[in-house]
Amino acid sequence: MIVILNRDVKGTGKAGEVVKVSDGYARNMLLPKGYATEATDGNIRNLEKQKELQAQKKADDKAAAEKVAAALENAKVVIKTKSGEGGKLFGSITSKDIAEAAKEQTGITLDKKKIQIGNPIKNIGKFTVDVKLYPEVVGKLSVEITD
Repeated sequence: MIVILNRDVKGTGKAGEVVKVSDGYARNMLLPKGYATEATDGNIRNLEKQKELQAQKKADDKAAAEKVAAALENAKVVIKTKSGEGGKLFGSITSKDIAEAAKEQTGITLDKKKIQIGNPIKNIGKFTVDVKLYPEVVGKLSVEITD
């Protein structure tokens, strides 16, 4: 029997795949528990439409992320903080501080978890910070720490 898997089934396949399984396995396990639906022409067409919609959504999300990345290239964030001798900060600048400053100064909302600093910023100066906006899209944000 040919079925469309609704969710991942170990040893059988992943969600959205059309697989051939034995009749007994389909009738006694997959169909009653809702793990699969029978692969009729209508169900296969619906599956193809859903895949097309998901692909379109991914493309739209990637385009939006690339647009934000382009805006970040031209943006500059200035963070004022207290410092001691030699330009050492009292504490450090975190991704949360950068996200808040970016929202206030540029209007771009960034998730603090997506800002990749590397080592904490503990000195006054200019830094370039990577912002992972989408799996293949990374924006670069210029951050200046001043006294």
